[in-house]
Amino acid sequence: MDGPMPFSRRELLGMGLAATLLPDFAGAASKPRRGGRIRVASVASSTADTLDPAKGSLSTDYVRHYMAYSGLTQLDRQMQARPGLAESFESRDQMVWRFHLRKGVTFHNGKSLGAADVVYSLLRHKDPLTGSKVASIADQFLAVRAVSTHEVEITLSGPNVDLPIILSQSHFLIVPAGEKAFRTGNGTGPYRIVDFKPGIRTIGRRFENYYKPGKPYLDEIELIGIPDEVSRVNALLSGDVHLINAVNARSSKRILAGGRGLLESQSSFYTNLIMRQDMLPTSNPHFVMAMKNLLDRPLIKRALFRNYATIANDHPIPPFHPFYRDDLPQTVLDLDKARYHLRKAGLTGVRLPMFAAPAAEGSVDMASILQEYGGRVGLNLAVNRVPADGYWSTHWMKHPLTFGNTNPRPTADMLFSVFYKSDAAWNESGWKNPRFDKLLVEARGEADFARRKQLYGEMQGLVRDHCGVGIPVFISLIDGYDKRLKGLYPVPLGGFMGYTFAEHVWWEG
Repeated sequence: MDGPMPFSRRELLGMGLAATLLPDFAGAASKPRRGGRIRVASVASSTADTLDPAKGSLSTDYVRHYMAYSGLTQLDRQMQARPGLAESFESRDQMVWRFHLRKGVTFHNGKSLGAADVVYSLLRHKDPLTGSKVASIADQFLAVRAVSTHEVEITLSGPNVDLPIILSQSHFLIVPAGEKAFRTGNGTGPYRIVDFKPGIRTIGRRFENYYKPGKPYLDEIELIGIPDEVSRVNALLSGDVHLINAVNARSSKRILAGGRGLLESQSSFYTNLIMRQDMLPTSNPHFVMAMKNLLDRPLIKRALFRNYATIANDHPIPPFHPFYRDDLPQTVLDLDKARYHLRKAGLTGVRLPMFAAPAAEGSVDMASILQEYGGRVGLNLAVNRVPADGYWSTHWMKHPLTFGNTNPRPTADMLFSVFYKSDAAWNESGWKNPRFDKLLVEARGEADFARRKQLYGEMQGLVRDHCGVGIPVFISLIDGYDKRLKGLYPVPLGGFMGYTFAEHVWWEG
């Protein structure tokens, strides 16, 4: 095929998710203006904060990286991949891709962007010394070479129609060739980093030579971390900060009553019950089915998340995703079925510890609900509430029964590859299904939408029926903002407009 691939909205919707804005659409009727300074508080900041996009691991990192750097592609409001530093891209077979770079783009230090920078930026993910968080995805890069000074060819190990979406993600943002120190955040992004103190703050100042005419609008952005949600909300209400993420649904009324705005995005974010398939007794398939029948999904949606959530069906694809399989019967609370499966598993009366922590949002309350219903069918679940600090390294996936917390991913392939593939490092329940693995590879290279949806549909059924994971609801993402901050719109991949707000918003103070 000649020219850029004409992907439809459905094909490139990625995690393709519905979104709504409550109740004031920030900037819906106003025209962007330049000037102003805002302070933004994210959920965390530590001495591990980094200016290296390959090593980003927290929302604060992602925001910082999108401030300083740009990607070959970027996602539009419909989650379609659009040109970024690459003014066009195309592929005939979804294996060999050509990216044509814009000319006249400069880094913050005045260096011109060229193909060598792109080659270096992508291949460094394959170097173990880089410590890239997306090394497993970069394994697909069989070769990356400069065809000319402004043209790059990427050859994949297998066809992947999602490559343009993948390259829009923060970890794949472009850095200067040879960069290893990452002390200044020298990128082609909308803001120059003028102050970076890990664990304290980041200050970005408008880059006047940004390649997008007229952008960004703000003079300066200060980014800090406030781990405690109540303190974050208080900072917003007092005017100390102008934008926060990860608002708990319980804080929504307080924020609205305080004259601030709420931005809700439906997403594929979920907290899941993990039943290890390589440990006893959770590896028993009847036990898994019993636990799934003990999940009171409407109660969890209403009581835990104040209806800022969508009912899930024990697989990671939400109902508003273009690949969602809508003919799978919904698993519901059914004490008779749970009791039956528990007896078949021979586990009636067994005492089983279940580990939960505030680190996995809502897991402590979910554990209590499961404990109550479990008692009604003869299962003695002992809830061990452990501290959030150290939960992921000490408890997550380390016991037969724990909880996980999975952020949205831009494509169904990335989600399935990272969390459900047999050899995935984050295959939380440790299940292994050769049929699933085969379908995953086939779907990745399938360009026909209908056939791809069929493949992903079968995979959803396999996860729901056989995987040791229970997913009760998909949790909406909620940001709080000062109404003088305009230009915000929902992006289902994360708070802060998928962490990309910096180049889009303006101030009407």
